[in-house]
Amino acid sequence: MNRLANETSPYLRQHADNPVDWYPWGPEALERARREDKPILLSIGYAACHWCHVMAHESFENPAIAAVMNAHFVNIKVDREERPDLDSIYMQAVQAMTGHGGWPMTVFLLPSGEPYYGGTYFPPSDRHGMPGFPRLLDALAAAYREDRARVEETGTRVRAIYESATRRPNDEQQLDATHLARAVRGLAQQFDPVHAGFGGAPKFPPSMSLDFLLRHWARTGDGHALEMAHRTFVAMARGGITDQVGGGLHRYSVDDRWLVPHFEKMLYDNALFIRLGVELWRATRDPEVFAATARTIAWLGREMTAADGGFYSSLDADSEGHEGIFYTWTAAEIDAALGSDAPVVKAAWGVTTGGNFEGRSIPFLPQAPTDVATRLGLTLEDLDAKLDDARARLLAIRALRVRPGTDDKVLASWNGLAVRALCAAASAFGSATAARELALRAGEFLRTQLVVEGRVCRSWRNGQRLELGFLEDAAAVGLAFLDLFSRTGEAGWLHAARTVTDRMVLDFHDEETGLFFDTAHGHERLLTRPRDITDNAMPSGSSLACELLARVAVFTDDARAAALAHAVANPLAEALARHPNAFGHLCGVADHLVFGPIEVAIPGGTPSLTAVVETTFVPSLVATRDVGVTPLSRGKVEGMAYVCRRYECAAPTSDPATLAGQLMAAAKGS
Repeated sequence: MNRLANETSPYLRQHADNPVDWYPWGPEALERARREDKPILLSIGYAACHWCHVMAHESFENPAIAAVMNAHFVNIKVDREERPDLDSIYMQAVQAMTGHGGWPMTVFLLPSGEPYYGGTYFPPSDRHGMPGFPRLLDALAAAYREDRARVEETGTRVRAIYESATRRPNDEQQLDATHLARAVRGLAQQFDPVHAGFGGAPKFPPSMSLDFLLRHWARTGDGHALEMAHRTFVAMARGGITDQVGGGLHRYSVDDRWLVPHFEKMLYDNALFIRLGVELWRATRDPEVFAATARTIAWLGREMTAADGGFYSSLDADSEGHEGIFYTWTAAEIDAALGSDAPVVKAAWGVTTGGNFEGRSIPFLPQAPTDVATRLGLTLEDLDAKLDDARARLLAIRALRVRPGTDDKVLASWNGLAVRALCAAASAFGSATAARELALRAGEFLRTQLVVEGRVCRSWRNGQRLELGFLEDAAAVGLAFLDLFSRTGEAGWLHAARTVTDRMVLDFHDEETGLFFDTAHGHERLLTRPRDITDNAMPSGSSLACELLARVAVFTDDARAAALAHAVANPLAEALARHPNAFGHLCGVADHLVFGPIEVAIPGGTPSLTAVVETTFVPSLVATRDVGVTPLSRGKVEGMAYVCRRYECAAPTSDPATLAGQLMAAAKGS
């Protein structure tokens, strides 16, 4: 066993019995590289990564290849989920060197940390135009020994790519409605009219961009914006990217029609998908949207919840040495499991004798459920009942299979996203799901286990905290606490949110530029201090911080928080207008900043009034049911609803129908 056996990260521990002399990132490894004048081989991945496993089996478990690595390099293994700072820094370098990125990420560094070569997966021998890993190791070790000047020159050139992140932004830009309108047009131009989503293969769930389109629809009545959001959600919900048997969204689709996924399941994808599903249901009342969202919540509670209430990070793509075998079926397996119901289920889920993935079938819905029911001579209710029964029986059978590995660390930022999604579901769906209980337990876990004097730690596993925390952790957890306050009216959640926000500003804010760094001021000195402003698979720390400040400003009447939020968004106005898919979450926050929040106070939480708010899609809603805790509720009467926008308030009302009309008028700015 190597040094990784002492780590808490499941990904690092997967490599503990490699013959490679792995180090975790830290002073011991870096000092050895300097002392022995050896280059560093930095390998970055994560537990659910399919190609990380492939490279591990092919190369890191190979004694001959490991011997070359050990002879010429100081080898460091990093879990990108524990150290997003290192992942961001070195991914920038790999993308600059190669034009693409991904995991596993393989980077060769000078002892001082500058990269001089990088890539992703490398095979054990030359193939498909890629050099074999052993040949690459020999060449890069030789270059370091024999051509040091050129290697160091490369490192110096790569370092220059980080300089732009430290420059002061354009202070003269002012975010306005024209930027948002351009962002909507940009998304419309990229929309796939055949299969929905944006662009071609591979397709990742664009939940944040779809949420922004919903906001635009609510404000303008733009039917195409709603269509893009609705069609894409439904396409994902019907596709193989969704686990039709057990619920939950896989990470992305390798094709353009959402059929064949990479089978890992990530907490953040599913949190964003649930929250989008709730908002889309509020906008459309589509029962198919409700069902897909509810099944994802059920999966979250069944397979991703720790005993103490936090949520696990991911499920692996592989089991029994094969990707996706846990999730796929043969026609014969369906026949044996379902008997006389098998023909209906196979027809509904596109299960064929030949299969659609390596001789097996990924269940998906090739047609709308109503069309399938008509074709089979069933009512929609009968079809839904048969599919629900099939899910229960197939889940029981699947439980006997070898399960994919679970990365059971609890990441603060991802859990914050999940709590927010579940708060939304608890409000909209009521007792139809276990969302309320899941949200409260996870929120309490975050508050007691991962927040220390307002500082949010990165992760928790088996009673051990990773004390390091990043901007995304503080911002996502602060937002989760605000949503729990909005849902419950309990002042303790607002206090916790405010404490986290104040500490976030203290630790991460850059007074010189007005922006936020991803690492705290006391963080270890790295090649650069990262500041990733783009929303990728999940929201960036900067866009989450911007939203937290904007919402705290409303709940607490804090003018400085509002000013800080605008200072983050304004310099990015032109970027989000030109590249909306790279700023999906920030576009939604920008909507809040440009049009202002819609504030709703219902002191005491009168059920008939809160039901209207909780089941209506309202963009940039800031709602509270507290009694006298926030400026929104002070001096207001219990049993009444108060709707305000931009310092103008509608007449207080106790009538649900009147309240519904006021919300619609506020959304449209009328």
